[in-house]
Amino acid sequence: MTTPPRLTDRAALGRHRARAKPDALFLHELAADQIEDRLGMVKRSFTDIAVVTGHPAPWAARFPGARVVADAEVLDLDPGAHDLVLHAMALHWADDPVGQLVQCRRALIPDGLMLAVFPGGRSLWELRAALAEAESRLTGGLSPRVAPLPEIRDAGQLLQRAGLALPVADVDRSIITYADALALMRELRAMGEGNALESRDRRTPPRALFAEAARIYGAAYPAADDPARIRATCDLVHLSGWSPAEDQPKPLRPGSATARLADAIGGTERPLRDDSRGTGD
Repeated sequence: MTTPPRLTDRAALGRHRARAKPDALFLHELAADQIEDRLGMVKRSFTDIAVVTGHPAPWAARFPGARVVADAEVLDLDPGAHDLVLHAMALHWADDPVGQLVQCRRALIPDGLMLAVFPGGRSLWELRAALAEAESRLTGGLSPRVAPLPEIRDAGQLLQRAGLALPVADVDRSIITYADALALMRELRAMGEGNALESRDRRTPPRALFAEAARIYGAAYPAADDPARIRATCDLVHLSGWSPAEDQPKPLRPGSATARLADAIGGTERPLRDDSRGTGD
């Protein structure tokens, strides 16, 4: 068996995170707000919480008393020790996201809850498009500059592959505006979200690249309420699943229903037309 290619240069990611500015981590605050909203809909209190994240400060402040661990390849979590595990704003940098979720599941007690949140979906598609167009114009080629992000349909499959029960995946979209694309790129660096791809081009980029990308971005993606500014899409993908337990609700077997849908909705049942027969002469 061959080892799959690594997505992330962990040393570079660590350097970027170390330079992150606390006042630039507003997406973590937004993600924590959304997590708390979801926890508010769960009719249960949690007392043994663990948080997996690359930015511990905002999450430790939001969940005091929680065990906060780094999003390392091997998570520093004890088996069966927690009733709630949060994977916070780090899964998009994981080389093995399924492995991360499996480790979270193993850290849960039976019927414990796992919640994950991370940028995905259409996040930063405008920046990706502007950089690609600028680089192709200037150099005739492309190099990876924005990390590939999972789509919501793919993210939901991670839960099933990790062995979590009652899986749910959804997304919260925000549109954020900036003075220009250069301001957006500066803020990404301040968040610790600079380019840490293992396959990135390590050569100094062309001097005109980012200025050209900013020009393309401003022309193509102005903010709706202020054409002098630009818009940036941020999709925060949320995953939730439960550690399997015997007394959890389970889906019924197909064909096991005891009532007719037509009776429930007050409709009239009509047999389906058999279209399998040919229309021969």
